[in-house]
Amino acid sequence: MKFDIVRKGYALVAVAAGFIMSCQSCSSGKEDEAIILPPTPTVIVDKNWTFEASPFWADEFEYTGLPLDTKWDYDLGGSGWGNNEKQLYTNTLSNVAVGGGLLTITAKKENVNGMAYTSTRLVTRNKLDVLYGRIEVKAKLPTGRGTWPAIWMLPTDRTYGDWPKSGEIDIMEHVGYDQNKVHFSTHTEAYYFKINTAKTSSRTIPDASTAFHLYRVDWTPYAVRGYFDNVLVFEFANEGTGYKVWPFDKRFHVLLNLAVGGDWGGAQGIDDSIFPQKFEVDYVRYYKMIEK
Repeated sequence: MKFDIVRKGYALVAVAAGFIMSCQSCSSGKEDEAIILPPTPTVIVDKNWTFEASPFWADEFEYTGLPLDTKWDYDLGGSGWGNNEKQLYTNTLSNVAVGGGLLTITAKKENVNGMAYTSTRLVTRNKLDVLYGRIEVKAKLPTGRGTWPAIWMLPTDRTYGDWPKSGEIDIMEHVGYDQNKVHFSTHTEAYYFKINTAKTSSRTIPDASTAFHLYRVDWTPYAVRGYFDNVLVFEFANEGTGYKVWPFDKRFHVLLNLAVGGDWGGAQGIDDSIFPQKFEVDYVRYYKMIEK
């Protein structure tokens, strides 16, 4: 570690990337003055990474029944999930099924275990945990006030601490009361919605709930980039200032879910007449980043 030494009277001040090495003058007995410099950001270079042409992992949903347990797991229960959501997440065929080439997550109005709605939250945690790469999901969204579908990513190991310290990538979010507006966001300790600093971008897709569209993230050491139908809609670049801004240097997994109500999804109430509602997925594909 290098230090820049500055003499001032009897004081020696040592500065090293924001750390202070203090010493005491034997002749004067005075404490040294301290000059604190902010840490120098690391310059992150965009190497224009590309991705393998064929998926390393994929589910094309060309089978029948529950999602394959070799690829998917479930988050279960009705805890509100940190957003005051109203659904109970299950792993039953009535809420999640594969058939006709599609994965279908169905939210239903029914009282189970003290919750007024049921649905499903699928995860690839410990089945597919990735650091960098491209993820594509082709999906058709539900509609109606109170629905809140999402395609997103969470850290598998939470190395930097609980949410939002270890990060979140929202490849697609949609709330049914704001039909056809689709959102891409990232959340970190420095940039997240509860302190009104979240990095986000929204686009209108006129037929988001009547046709399938492609939702994609390209994640590299330089940036998280979001694409809707292969059009760039979002970019969050690595500022090189550490995990509070960029926790996206650890492995993440994929989530697919259809929430009901909640702080955002239920901001204008829930229309019970719309249920059941379906979130349909044609495929999920993960492509490895090619190292440079």
